[in-house]
Amino acid sequence: MTVMRVEPSSSHYMPDAVDYITIESSFLKRRADVSLYGANSTSSDLPIIVLLHGVYGNHWVWMGLGGVDKVYRRLREQGLQEFVLVMPSDGGLMQGSGYLPLDEADYEKWIVDDVISCVKEHYDCVSDQSPVYLSGLSMGGYGALRLGAKYPDKIAAISAHSSITKLDDFSFFINEENHQQLRGNHDEHKGDLISWLVQNKEQLPPIRFDCGQSDELYKSHCELEKAMIANGISHECEHLSGGHAWEYWHENVARSFWFFHRHFHQSI
Repeated sequence: MTVMRVEPSSSHYMPDAVDYITIESSFLKRRADVSLYGANSTSSDLPIIVLLHGVYGNHWVWMGLGGVDKVYRRLREQGLQEFVLVMPSDGGLMQGSGYLPLDEADYEKWIVDDVISCVKEHYDCVSDQSPVYLSGLSMGGYGALRLGAKYPDKIAAISAHSSITKLDDFSFFINEENHQQLRGNHDEHKGDLISWLVQNKEQLPPIRFDCGQSDELYKSHCELEKAMIANGISHECEHLSGGHAWEYWHENVARSFWFFHRHFHQSI
């Protein structure tokens, strides 16, 4: 772990079950923020869900725009397994970092090393025995699928919503300068998801993904599904109603929670 300093919030002043931490990371060469929900639980070895945000956003959007904490509380009343929700910043590059390893900062290692290790080190309810599940929306869906495929030994299951599936998809949302940065060293990070999925085909964790049929990314969603079928990659794929909007993600993040709940109980 390359965390240089961690500044946690105080539970005396925060809303119930909500925590913020600021991490100084040598991978980012700067500080970045993480929101957490449920990290002050008295349980132990709890599974972790890392939720990756999309372009323009930050660590707070999953709760502040998506109401993910409200969805989680409702599902807990319906029997959902207890989780710790971890919602990191993408690192703050222009409109979005893509969670990629770039020359100016390693936004990939920030997530798979610093964020996960720091949470396990600083909260008593999680440990090295806690499985880590990875989810995200749009750019965050791209990050979840790509990082989960590249690091299958670190991630127990993947669930993605309305995902960018290749570097060209970023052009729907970001300017050309930002897009050029993400292209970076294309051979190293292999921006198209399918290359990592195929490369680690035999070690992949369980995968599901969905997209609304009115979404500008729906065509790419269908192309990824076809490529995974053609390469014999096991997955669950859903074609839903809706567009690229918080209303869709608020409604459908429950599908990720239940997917992780199912795989957690299958693993014990």
